[in-house]
Amino acid sequence: MTSIDLINKAPAGTKLWLLHCGDLEVDAAFFMRMGGVSTHSNPNPDHVRRKLVLIVALIEHPTEGLILFETGAGKDYPEVWGAPMNDIFARVDYSPDQELDAQIAKTGHNIKDVKAVIMGHLHVDHAGGLEHFFGTDVPIYVHEDELKHAFCSVATGSDLGVYLPHYLKFNLNWQTFSGDFLELAPGVNIRHAPGHTPGLCIMQVNMPESGTWIFTTDQYHVHENYEASHPQGWLARDHDDWVRSNQMIHMLAKRTNAKLVFGHDKECFDSYKIAPYSYQ
Repeated sequence: MTSIDLINKAPAGTKLWLLHCGDLEVDAAFFMRMGGVSTHSNPNPDHVRRKLVLIVALIEHPTEGLILFETGAGKDYPEVWGAPMNDIFARVDYSPDQELDAQIAKTGHNIKDVKAVIMGHLHVDHAGGLEHFFGTDVPIYVHEDELKHAFCSVATGSDLGVYLPHYLKFNLNWQTFSGDFLELAPGVNIRHAPGHTPGLCIMQVNMPESGTWIFTTDQYHVHENYEASHPQGWLARDHDDWVRSNQMIHMLAKRTNAKLVFGHDKECFDSYKIAPYSYQ
């Protein structure tokens, strides 16, 4: 391990919860390169549809309070997204207890007690829940490249749809950082991993008992992206950046023997215990 991996451990008493904030059904070609592509010998391949999960993490830190990693899609997101987004990324199996505030309540906390939010990236299915923090002083940590790209995408329409003006507001307490690494709190690290978006960041949490966790957000939508170093399908933005970030994460995971939580992988998510259960 590097020196920073050895000393940067969350203090005793830190807790981590995995929150289930909804389910989507999506054509696999969006996140699996060459998925459903026709060939001369198979001009009409089957189109695989796959169930995905909206994942949020909550950390109770002894010195920093409650830290939220991403926010899910937000309330009433099918209506907010509108057509065709709400048809392409269809909500399924909805239950009111999947709302962000209800999921946080399962941990014994109130969403109003959140002291900081870390955004891995600002696509609609990860940042819609920022609506809960409009007009508050809760800091929203995001890479400078991501915030610039998101606002520019909405302003120019260049990537409108995956970014929406609904939650990209000036009344949020945006806190940007630049560079490859930010230690937000003892044991809580943010690492720049561009590719899916220019400013995407993963979160590394070095828990005192359960060890290192890496939340990849959509650097990897599903476990196949990671396990086979299988670049994303239609949702990737920069292939070369993705490959470099992929190498960094593989090396980090090996060095720290990390548990990985992929952006939307239901199989991976179901292998862990979710709120109200906590990891320490």
